[in-house]
Amino acid sequence: MKADKVRDLDEIELRRQLHEVDEQIFRLGFHMSMGQMAGLKKARAARKDRARIHTILREKELAREKK
Repeated sequence: MKADKVRDLDEIELRRQLHEVDEQIFRLGFHMSMGQMAGLKKARAARKDRARIHTILREKELAREKK
């Protein structure tokens, strides 16, 4: 997920996306613990997406506080 795409979403949609990414990370972690290493790249990408969403949520929060 690109940062530009994430910035276009509203806060409710961002929180929904965050919840979906958290579930995906949990499932991928479970698969990797069972020895299926195919999910390693997907897990890394999901963690980066999660961080990106948190960053943009924080940016929106700070922008709202300035107003």
